[in-house]
Amino acid sequence: MKTKDIPEEATFHSYNNSAGGWGSVKALASSLMHEHVVGSGTRVLMKQNKPDGFACVSCSWAKPSDPHLFEFCENGARATAWEITDRRATPELFAQHTVSDMLSWNDLELEATGRLTHPMRYDAGSDRYVPVSWQEAFDDIGARLRDMDPKRVVFYASGRASLETSYMYQLMARMFGTNNLPDSSNMCHESTSVALPKSIGVPVGTVGLEDFEKTDCILFFGHNTGTNAPRMLHPLEEVRKRGVPVITFNPLRERGLVSFVNPQSALEMLTPARTAISSQYVQIKIGGDTAAVIGMAKHLLALDDAAQAARRPRILDVDFIKQHTAGFPQFEAVVRSTGWDDIELHSGVTRAELEAAAATYAGANAAMLMYGMGVTQHREAVRTIGMLANLLLMRGNIGKPGAGICPIRGHSNVQGQRTVGITEKPELVPNDRLRELYHFEPPMDKGLNTVEVCEQVQQGNISAFFMLGGNFVRAIPDHDQVEPAWREIPLTVQVVTKLNRSVIVHGKCSYLLPCLGRIEIDRQASGAQAVSIEDSTGCMHGSRGMVDPASEHLLSEAAIVAEVAKRILPPNPQVDWDAWVADYGRVRDAIEATWPDIFRDFNRRMWKPGGFSRPLAARERKWKTPNQLANFIVPAGLDPDPDMPADAPGVLRLMTVRGDSQFNTTVYGLDDRFRGVFGTRRVLLMNRADMDTLGLVPGTMAAAETVSDDGVQRRVARLRLEPFDIPVGCVMGYFPELNPLVPLFHHAKESKVPAAKSIPVRIVAEAVVV
Repeated sequence: MKTKDIPEEATFHSYNNSAGGWGSVKALASSLMHEHVVGSGTRVLMKQNKPDGFACVSCSWAKPSDPHLFEFCENGARATAWEITDRRATPELFAQHTVSDMLSWNDLELEATGRLTHPMRYDAGSDRYVPVSWQEAFDDIGARLRDMDPKRVVFYASGRASLETSYMYQLMARMFGTNNLPDSSNMCHESTSVALPKSIGVPVGTVGLEDFEKTDCILFFGHNTGTNAPRMLHPLEEVRKRGVPVITFNPLRERGLVSFVNPQSALEMLTPARTAISSQYVQIKIGGDTAAVIGMAKHLLALDDAAQAARRPRILDVDFIKQHTAGFPQFEAVVRSTGWDDIELHSGVTRAELEAAAATYAGANAAMLMYGMGVTQHREAVRTIGMLANLLLMRGNIGKPGAGICPIRGHSNVQGQRTVGITEKPELVPNDRLRELYHFEPPMDKGLNTVEVCEQVQQGNISAFFMLGGNFVRAIPDHDQVEPAWREIPLTVQVVTKLNRSVIVHGKCSYLLPCLGRIEIDRQASGAQAVSIEDSTGCMHGSRGMVDPASEHLLSEAAIVAEVAKRILPPNPQVDWDAWVADYGRVRDAIEATWPDIFRDFNRRMWKPGGFSRPLAARERKWKTPNQLANFIVPAGLDPDPDMPADAPGVLRLMTVRGDSQFNTTVYGLDDRFRGVFGTRRVLLMNRADMDTLGLVPGTMAAAETVSDDGVQRRVARLRLEPFDIPVGCVMGYFPELNPLVPLFHHAKESKVPAAKSIPVRIVAEAVVV
């Protein structure tokens, strides 16, 4: 059953084809065949991201009201095949293998065992998970939690749970007495949630699908669209065919932002036709985004000066700046005083490249700016997002058609979970409404985020960790430091569909509660249920299950939450957990009662084609900031991480990325064809000049070691070095394999997102492959 990830079996060759095309078709067919669901999978995929179907369980990109025939991408199809697979992880599997045996399995091997079928409890005597009844599991979990201090209990949520389950989950936690509700946002877009409210007064993006039809320019920063949101390539293709410029700022030349062949176009599939996505590709250094934005802003000011001198129309939107913003004079002063030498040093690109990008941007009447985790996972991520917003504010590109800012979320419903209360920050929750509706006193102290949870685990201060989906232990930074302490947690509970590292690295008492997947039919007392999610553009959508459950023993996430809630909370006549499980429409009524402005007429509108949009004041140029204005953020510097010695001799900046055959910690295969890596994930991709300077030879086996001054050695060995098109001083490797290199303290200022995109490392050669 085991596969081997041996570097000697790896192959590397450049991939110069476009995203999409026959490569995607082949990958789709391979996924369906691998999971033995060619027939059923093909039928199910026709309902993916359709108004009468189900929302993709992977990416959260927008679902159009007029969908394509095939409204799914290669990775979305992989995620669907992964969930409806005919492979099963039954009690017999656990009888054959101890947990210690499974510790040696990699991520692919664990999840390749298939769907979990029965609730299980860890038995320390045999070192195995053994079957347990649902009743026994819930009773014991409830009894243990009731004896614990709520402040030492953590309720984690991944981004896949529905709005309904998420609402129930956060209510259970708060009624239990804790705001310890970390989620996957803490590891990715928390920087957005901190930065944008200060700039424009909302925690999410302002772009809708309709804006693609009206835009004159698109700017991309730090995102791999071809792998992480491929369905966006369809509107990008249409934009490019209209002649709209797309300017990309990335350390890597990602194939999806270079060119695209539409698999749904017979002409493109049968001819050499392809669409060039980026009209200009600016290959900045890792973390060079702030410097690049300052360079563009500097040239915009120069163009505006020239326009005034020649009595031509201004380049800056001075009326917008005067009426709607604050802080521009201070920002302008910093930009004018910053020298081009510093800008080029920190951005890694030339003045000419940045001036060309700025000139293109200046010529657009309406521009959109998209960004991903290449921006959010840095020490200075919050500052950088403020700079991106500044660039838009300079030309009034917030709150008008074809313009706006768009953080591209990864998880399917991670944005929606925040909308319905999954957050450790009590100030983001309508606690007055919760008091009124449910007659209890919500906790008002701040809860723990992801980094703080890990810190408290290491200090022995966590009594229980309840995981609603996801793979927390594998996704967190500082693996080697946190995992030993994790085993000392008195109780861990995992609500999951498949085996993963978080199941195998468990607490002293551990329960494995297998749940229905979103694509499965969820039959409750009132009939088959539907759920809802929020996409990256702030639109809410309904989703219906399409296939029979993998096992008759599975429960829905909502049912599991309700059963735990009934055992840890005193009876409350205001909350009928059983009625909510019987009919999820009642949960949606409760959500509407809690957030009436967002979820008005929720049950009816959830089936609107294209979804219904949450109200966002910034789209109407209303600014919900303390000063009621959009704010220019004034940067304190250009360095992406002034606290870490990344520019010392021999120190490189490491960014961790996801591969082509991957969704977050879920690994579908060992190939990353877009980057030309096949048969392994234990690889470091480097600039050839850095290899020559350090005396490293392609094929050399090496270790990466974090450069820090806390006295802890962080090291990942058995990595193969290969030359790659990446800026000098930069190196790339895969998440989550390289997470042990990210110190817990190496996180974004203010947001505490692990800074996995800029880790100072040294490369130490081990051996040479013969």
